[in-house]
Amino acid sequence: MTSAPGLSTSSAPAEPAEPTEDAPVEFVLAMDPPELAERLFGDGMRALRIPGSRPAHPHPFVSFGRPEARRALSRAQVLITGWGAPALTDADLDAAPRLRYVLHAGGQAAALLPASAHDRGIQVSNAGWVNAIPVAEFTMAMIILANKSTFQAHRLYGQRRSFIDRELEFPTAGNVGKTVGIVGASRIGRIVIERLGGIDVDVVVYDPYLPADEAARLGVELMELNELMAVSDVVTLHPPLNAATTKMIGAEQLAAMKDGATLINTSRGLVVDQEALVAELRTGRIDAILDVAHPDVLPRNSELYTMPNVFLTPHIAGSMGSEIRRMGDHVAGELERVTRGQPLAFPEALR
Repeated sequence: MTSAPGLSTSSAPAEPAEPTEDAPVEFVLAMDPPELAERLFGDGMRALRIPGSRPAHPHPFVSFGRPEARRALSRAQVLITGWGAPALTDADLDAAPRLRYVLHAGGQAAALLPASAHDRGIQVSNAGWVNAIPVAEFTMAMIILANKSTFQAHRLYGQRRSFIDRELEFPTAGNVGKTVGIVGASRIGRIVIERLGGIDVDVVVYDPYLPADEAARLGVELMELNELMAVSDVVTLHPPLNAATTKMIGAEQLAAMKDGATLINTSRGLVVDQEALVAELRTGRIDAILDVAHPDVLPRNSELYTMPNVFLTPHIAGSMGSEIRRMGDHVAGELERVTRGQPLAFPEALR
């Protein structure tokens, strides 16, 4: 892996698990592509040059099966992972008796670990809150543009190529007095709620796990899902994907939406019954802003590419470009806490 970014390292023998001045915390990186590491941590991965730590191997791994990966794992107290990181098996953890922390530059690390990780005392941190920020920002931009009838105006202007009387053509455009429905008071959902506080809109929420007193603190009104779909000018989806939320937005919920309302999905494609969505979109009654679909890369013949009332983007709401480095700084901060013997700032529960 000589072409991958790297850090200087040494061939010193295995060290004690707890850092000391002479025995720093050793870490291993795993992600695919390995070049992601420099996007996260800067040239030469300088953000990870933290006193009290050092790399057990100079380059990120894309697999733990190679001998050098096994040797590095045997020494490491910390595993730093990013997108495309290989999942750890029990055999991998058996080969990593010193491993105590997994620091993930992504939304959730549990999927990378076997069930035994909890019993082995491995602590996990993720960058979910950091990655939630650009998703919430993207969502906010889409809410504002949708309520301003931006996408309809774009289509109409392109068709007519002449003066558009905006008050005649779009008499209900604008954000003042509109209702925004948020499905899922998740990390992203809560940031969106917070930022909507500066806009003159009403915010309603469907989340069966959000207590009434917490909803009141957030300044939102709790509603059942179908009611929310019916009263909202924009509905934005932020639930986690699980058995309960798979296809939770189906034909019944879509039919309940107002004429001219907009559905925004930055969550997961499977949260929506896509066949039902396409059928509803064919009527031209509602609009959709879709950053995710199912499959994530749609077939070339999918109608969603060409429907005039669909604004489709290739899963760009999360951290990208300059935003990736913020995730790296977050992980580096957690590594620094480990070297100081402090608890993780953003722990992830494995059970």
